[in-house]
Amino acid sequence: MATGIRSGQVTAPGRADVSAWRSVRRTLALIVFGWVAAAGNTLLAYVAFGMDWIPITVGVVLCFTFVMLLVFLHRAWWLGVLALVPSLFVLVGSVQYPPEGALDLRGVRESVIVVADSAAGTGGNNHQLTLKNAADGTELAEKYTYRGAVGAPRVGERLDIVRDPDGRVPMEEAGSVDASEELGNLVGGVATWSLMALLAGRRGHVRRRNGRELRDLPTF
Repeated sequence: MATGIRSGQVTAPGRADVSAWRSVRRTLALIVFGWVAAAGNTLLAYVAFGMDWIPITVGVVLCFTFVMLLVFLHRAWWLGVLALVPSLFVLVGSVQYPPEGALDLRGVRESVIVVADSAAGTGGNNHQLTLKNAADGTELAEKYTYRGAVGAPRVGERLDIVRDPDGRVPMEEAGSVDASEELGNLVGGVATWSLMALLAGRRGHVRRRNGRELRDLPTF
């Protein structure tokens, strides 16, 4: 009966000699990668205000990379599939939190009236709304952009908006600005990633000891 011997320990038949410390390092590395990826994409979204496609594209790549690393660590697909849910929260939170946070931190709240709509009479879905301050009648230099076939504010309608005095972040309706919710989604998504990484590290270590190789995927 063949047995493996390493560092004075005897490996049971049918089990591979797998370093527990190596599994711990892999698990911690994946957790760190998840937090760094989320923080990095959030910073990118802050730097790339007005170019949402950049953090969205990078975020999709980072989330996909985390999911695949989780699969390799776990030695099975099912946890990777479940990780797609918190990945969506991480992606949306990292892209939406910077502009919402900027408006929440330094935004100016104003009551305005819609005086013109660029899509009026055209049937278009891209509405560039001209606004004036409801208090003094001053027309705002910035247009309010609304994209959608229904629900667009009508000319003469009164709105409460929050705008960035620096002009870097597009204005939004006051009721839709909720930075704390986006931050909660982001942190909650990454925290769930971390818990999944711990589970994957533990179960993956056992699977490697039992000789379960990547060629066995997909398995449950």
